[in-house]
Amino acid sequence: MTYRAPVKDMLFVMQELAGIDAVASLPGFEDAGLDTAQAVLEESARFSQEVLAPLNWDGDRNPSSFKDGVVTTTPGFKEAFRQFSAGGWQALQHPAEFGGQGLPKLIHTACSEMINSANMSFALCPLLTDGAVEALLTAGTPEQQAQYIPNMIDGTWTGSMNLTEPQAGSDLAAVRTRAEPQPDGSYKIFGTKIYITYGEHDMADNIVHLVLARVVGAPEGVKGISLFICPKVLADGTRNDVHCVSIEHKLGIKASPTAVLQYGDHGGAKAFLIGQENRGLEYMFIMMNAARFGVGVQGIALAERAYQKAVGYARDRVQSRPVDGSLSKAGPIIHHPDVRRMLMTMRAHTEGCRAMAYVGAAAFDAAHAHPDAEVRKQNQAFYEFLVPLIKGLSTEMSQEVASLGVQVHGGMGFIEETGAAQYLRDAKILTIYEGTTAIQANDLVGRKTARDGGQVARGIAAQIEATEEALLARPSEAGKAMAKRLTAGRLAFLDTVDFVAGHTKAQPNAVFAGSVPYLMLSGTVVAGWQMARALMAAEDRLADGVDTDFMQAKIATARFYADHILNKATALRDSIVDGADAVTAMALESF
Repeated sequence: MTYRAPVKDMLFVMQELAGIDAVASLPGFEDAGLDTAQAVLEESARFSQEVLAPLNWDGDRNPSSFKDGVVTTTPGFKEAFRQFSAGGWQALQHPAEFGGQGLPKLIHTACSEMINSANMSFALCPLLTDGAVEALLTAGTPEQQAQYIPNMIDGTWTGSMNLTEPQAGSDLAAVRTRAEPQPDGSYKIFGTKIYITYGEHDMADNIVHLVLARVVGAPEGVKGISLFICPKVLADGTRNDVHCVSIEHKLGIKASPTAVLQYGDHGGAKAFLIGQENRGLEYMFIMMNAARFGVGVQGIALAERAYQKAVGYARDRVQSRPVDGSLSKAGPIIHHPDVRRMLMTMRAHTEGCRAMAYVGAAAFDAAHAHPDAEVRKQNQAFYEFLVPLIKGLSTEMSQEVASLGVQVHGGMGFIEETGAAQYLRDAKILTIYEGTTAIQANDLVGRKTARDGGQVARGIAAQIEATEEALLARPSEAGKAMAKRLTAGRLAFLDTVDFVAGHTKAQPNAVFAGSVPYLMLSGTVVAGWQMARALMAAEDRLADGVDTDFMQAKIATARFYADHILNKATALRDSIVDGADAVTAMALESF
């Protein structure tokens, strides 16, 4: 079965939860209402389904290759990228003054989900280019913006992010790549960067590498890191001294070339400073946060693809009579309760994280475009709190969903030819790159909770409580059941916020021992809050007789989320608040 973009669910979330009408009321987004969103999503669905999805299997079987310094992408990728660029898909959310379409992040997020569902290996290239554009929009000079951004938006060039080195993975304080100032104001860069996604490929004329390096004489640690533009091809058409020396052989996303880049083996790679010296990490975090949100969307996208494949198989695979005797002979396995439990788990996880991500995207739009400074500030704080949840929960759940997809297939899922295993292999990297789940959790604990004493977190809890009251005011059984679980989840969340905010300085080991469970609890509750809002919206539409089957399914999925996913919040609370000592109790030599 091929991929079918869930346009109806995307539009429902955009309208009922993320507030596309409110986004369209922001300055600059007046033409980006529901009608525009529907038109863009339907065209994105066509491109993703017809052009990208058929290449996904080919990319896994016939990955990018490296020979004599040249990277050749999977057959079909180069032409698909031409179509992607010609269709304006790279331009969606970027400013019109540089050739972009200036659409809100909310619409871009839905399109990004489709592209990643169709072909995640392909989608990584535009994801990194988006990040490079964001970094230059934030910190580049007008000349740099004019030189590089239009070429990246139209697909003539692509972008890459160069952080990691053999000795410096998550610890960027250990970066050793050096930059030597030159008389003309440029720099020469020397060093090795690893794990560079689309650091070399044959799909575009040039690659704009954004590189973290240390200017000679700079302070040690993160305070001495600067950010540079280092194009593969210089403005005069000559090849820069940056070369791919190998690409990695990976568990998944095999069509995406992950390069080892060597800078300066032949005299130094010419580069240009972005912003001020020694502020590189600050600028790179702009790119990194954009990428972290994007990776969270990748998790949702992959989960959707795995779910669709599992449903298709469960409808077709005939095995055993149903336990309730509803069929007189063996029937499709979708009749079996445990298969339905697995499919509902996959569906509920995916829909919950989709709602959370789209609501986050709308907050980003308001944070950047709302005319009221206080509203911008509030939305920025909300968005920043959500980013580690979107990245952390959505990617962790994608592994669970992809694994369940294999399980639904049974033995056939373990066979590569069915395709179910590819999603499980592809999903693993999502919890690792752009910061592991633990790094997202550290961010949630330190920057997003302890720093303000839990103020933003408690503000979110207050909004959740208002949703609980709205649920209880309804006559529906599903609403009251959801309210019960949501209240328990909110109280567990608040207990944990108090623990984190109150103990991070005095008992850091105790708090950080539960940092990932805290992220999972927070994400589960926030996604559950969105599912509760979806339940109410679906009930209202059902009462009006709108799209009855879809609305009933939405209500059923929300109820399942409450009873089978949201109810785990209290157990996570107990692990964090009461279970910290058990994490560090064993002597190191006993491991």
